[in-house]
Amino acid sequence: MTTYLHTQADLDRAITTLVERDPRLGHVLATTGMPPLRRRAPGFAGLAQIIVGQQLSTASASAIWGRLSAAFDPFVPDAIRRARPARLAKLGLSGAKIKALKSIAHDIHVEHLDLEALGALSADEAHAALTALHGVGPWTADVYLLFCLGHSDAWPAADIAIQEGIRLGLPLESRPTTKETIVLAEPWRPLRGAAAHLWWARYRVGRLAPRPV
Repeated sequence: MTTYLHTQADLDRAITTLVERDPRLGHVLATTGMPPLRRRAPGFAGLAQIIVGQQLSTASASAIWGRLSAAFDPFVPDAIRRARPARLAKLGLSGAKIKALKSIAHDIHVEHLDLEALGALSADEAHAALTALHGVGPWTADVYLLFCLGHSDAWPAADIAIQEGIRLGLPLESRPTTKETIVLAEPWRPLRGAAAHLWWARYRVGRLAPRPV
């Protein structure tokens, strides 16, 4: 059964469960403290904001999203579907991101896509549905599932901060690859999304934190 991380209390319980199952995570939690829940609004606007931020610094992504959301308020699929590409480009979007947003807006318009309904699927099923969309890769899909839908088992295995947090916290000799990160997370099902919050917190603490003996 699919579970969700809709509140901080949900995340706290999930991480407590993970620590009970995997004692290695107890040291990580002692180092980081309970991480805060990360959430965004579900639906088209939430997914669009994640796509806008792909491969950009936080500052650049925030600036572009600020211009885009101000220009299209409310930020709804039909507005982007009808917008001229030249106007979107002037707001800072690349050609690839314009194509992705327009394609997703079209799929919603013709009722081939219901982004919020994806939360009822398993993490793997929802991941497959999202990555089938034009311009949505594995990282974008999992971040949407986790941040926008609160899916407890979403696992952004390609996220470098998660990989580095795992390297520091387990610890490992080198940063795990995406494939290795997927394998490492198997013991944390169906709460991999909660584990992701913990590893992001470990990354933020950085290298100066004590390692397990």
